[in-house]
Amino acid sequence: MGVVLMSKRELNRIDVLARLESGRLTPAAASELLQIGERQMYRMRRRFREGGPAGIADRRRGRPSNNRLPDGLRNQVVALVREHYGDFGPTLAAEKLAERHDLRVSRETLRTWMIQAGIWLPRAQRKRFHQPRHRREHLGELIQIDGCEHRWFEDRGPPCTLLVFVDDATSRLMALGFVPSESAFAYFEVLQRYLETHGKPVAFYSDKHSIFRVNKEAAGGDGITQFGRALAELNIEIICANSSQAKGRVERAHATLQDRLVKELRLAGISDLEAANAFLPSFIESYNSRFARAPAHDRDLHRPLAGMSELGDILCWRETRQVSRQLVVNYNRMKFTLHPCEITARLVGQLVEVYDFPDGRLEIRWKGLPLAYGVFDKLQRVSHAAIVENKRLGEVLAWIKERQDAQPSLSGAQSGPRRSSQKPGLMKARADRLAQVAKSQPQPERLGRRRSGRKVCGPPA
Repeated sequence: MGVVLMSKRELNRIDVLARLESGRLTPAAASELLQIGERQMYRMRRRFREGGPAGIADRRRGRPSNNRLPDGLRNQVVALVREHYGDFGPTLAAEKLAERHDLRVSRETLRTWMIQAGIWLPRAQRKRFHQPRHRREHLGELIQIDGCEHRWFEDRGPPCTLLVFVDDATSRLMALGFVPSESAFAYFEVLQRYLETHGKPVAFYSDKHSIFRVNKEAAGGDGITQFGRALAELNIEIICANSSQAKGRVERAHATLQDRLVKELRLAGISDLEAANAFLPSFIESYNSRFARAPAHDRDLHRPLAGMSELGDILCWRETRQVSRQLVVNYNRMKFTLHPCEITARLVGQLVEVYDFPDGRLEIRWKGLPLAYGVFDKLQRVSHAAIVENKRLGEVLAWIKERQDAQPSLSGAQSGPRRSSQKPGLMKARADRLAQVAKSQPQPERLGRRRSGRKVCGPPA
């Protein structure tokens, strides 16, 4: 007698039938254990008596299914897929076979045929393997940067973001900074501390965040971010990684910091950003003494900041604007009126640069020369005692009428950079005021409500 293949269910049936034949089970109990009717149980016991345990095996095992498609159809479908749809997936290929060839085959059947014919590769065999990358050989050759949002103060404070600068050659922490969230201003502030301490590295290695890379280039744009523009002026390259595994040094540093730094802040009793940033230098020294390693070569590739005394003018948000005939410069939904003088009189139609600094200052410059200006904010109410120049009266009256007719929408007021990490100033105060106005406005009634809070009313007309 040959080998008989059985499933676990069939082996369980043999055990129950053997106990039934020995008298240890009644027919009712046996049918309940097998979850079948008594008549079916009697037929199964007869097969067990006549053929023994092999009689319980499924008689269809090893035979083709009654619903099996003919081999001729399979050969025809595989030939069509190989000829016309070799790079199609099973789902799309099944759709095209039904549309163009009137051959209706389920996608899973077609998937099996394509795998057996070598046309389709299963997902399990299409795994991508990330090969380890060797460290760079010099300090300052490649600096990995990233932000890690976490509850660094646990329940003692709100969650915030830690900006981490890690050297690829040594795994040293080059700079750390606690900020409310990732923004260009936050990276400018930490980058300035890094440059003043170590100098200029060869390149930075980051993810594809919109701070470092223009993911959707607008029409007429230069395809470079404010952070990229600053690095270009500093002669520092920026490289964006295609996956998180590629910048594994800084990712592994995140895991270590989320364990050690959180506990160090707890022991020190720190629960705010200012105290945490003051604690970071001593922590960086302790971390590097334990986890940093020596580079392959002793040469440091950091370059000095020679001839760059105005580092703050580089590490800021800069945009170009055109001066109108009324000596008005529009920036971030605001109007800046240049003070009339001999210089500004010649700037009608000319381009000026708006410098938005992380410390809250805002300057308007023409060829490096700061220009005096006044502020006219459309979103700020005019007091009853405001003194308005005669040439500006029409514009102010039109604005007042617009405010009286309808409340202006604040949906587009948040244009420009994110200011969560910017120091208090003109633009920061304006952003905070807009946030307060948005909170004070009545919220529209939600369509979906809980049953306990629903209003009972008649059907709509």
